[in-house]
Amino acid sequence: MEPNSKRQPLAGIKIVDLTRVLSGPFCTALLSDLGADVIKVEPPAGDEYRHVGPFKAGESALFTLMNRNKKGVVADLKNSGHLARVLELARDADVFVENFKPGVAERLGLGYESVRAVNPDIIYASISGFGQSGEHSQLPAYDLVVQAMSGMMAITGEADGEPTKVGESIADLVAGLYASWAILAALFDRQRGGTGVHLDIAMLDCLFSLMPTPVAQWMFGGQAPGRVGNRHPLSTPFGAFNARDGRVIIAVLNNRQFGALCGAMAQPAIAEDPRFCSDEERTRHEPELRVLIETWLAGHSVESAIAALAGAGIPASPVLEMGEALARARHGERQLLPTQQHLRLGDIPIMIQPIRASGWQTLAPRTAPTLGEHNGELFGQAIHT
Repeated sequence: MEPNSKRQPLAGIKIVDLTRVLSGPFCTALLSDLGADVIKVEPPAGDEYRHVGPFKAGESALFTLMNRNKKGVVADLKNSGHLARVLELARDADVFVENFKPGVAERLGLGYESVRAVNPDIIYASISGFGQSGEHSQLPAYDLVVQAMSGMMAITGEADGEPTKVGESIADLVAGLYASWAILAALFDRQRGGTGVHLDIAMLDCLFSLMPTPVAQWMFGGQAPGRVGNRHPLSTPFGAFNARDGRVIIAVLNNRQFGALCGAMAQPAIAEDPRFCSDEERTRHEPELRVLIETWLAGHSVESAIAALAGAGIPASPVLEMGEALARARHGERQLLPTQQHLRLGDIPIMIQPIRASGWQTLAPRTAPTLGEHNGELFGQAIHT
């Protein structure tokens, strides 16, 4: 390879994707961004996300975002001929991904053992709400259900308010992210002499793994934590504070930063106050400290406060409205929403995996497939149901 040439790290990896909605399609989209050849198998009615808005010219934005860079075929898995064609796709695949409720893939004839029978080296990933076994495995699971059962809702929201969901389908997304990570680990292991493997990815397990702070509080604190709103449960001042014209995020994690904050407020003596001499004491006396900070902020706009804090080396930011965050993602230097030439919609913004690497080729994102678009190419002819 030429020293300056770039490569697609997953070029040549074939993935058969029987997933739908969000967790599985997010997983395979991340892998397709890196050059994997992802073949999305849909039922005759299509992935449910094809029918969830918002829509433009009949196309679902969610389906378009989550199924970029994939090929698409239609198969009725209850039809023996169609099933045989899907198994034939799996015969020379590297990875097989499904997110049916546990037991459904087996009943359809596409469980791990059935796929392994035609391809012993297959990396088979099953994504579900609560895992392939256990007391909750047969329960239907949507993101909101998993957020509630994980404990995340119980620690999200104002202290005197109701439990609150995270503003995105975080359980689905983290399960898809973990699934892609596990698939990459399995590919690496197989390359070094390992064998095919069945990966069991549970949304609940994955979401719970994202909560080390409440686990740490429970480990050594003796009780499970509750809600604390926008502030940090262990560090202070670490949260949202009122300035003259809006909210400012201030994130102080240690005594050095707190001393710098007191200097920026032109009140260095506060750092010597016994109530604020340590992170633990500051957290205990958070209401009194908040009054001092917001008294100072009352004389500042959000912009001037952030300038003063940044000058002192204090992590701080405004609380952006989503519209402004989208504009920055679309037009900022990091190009988080590049333009895709959609076959039916023209130029549209598209999400991509966010990692940059010096030796990787950045793929121009391809449009999500129409329903059954690649049946002719991959099955030799269109399937009629």
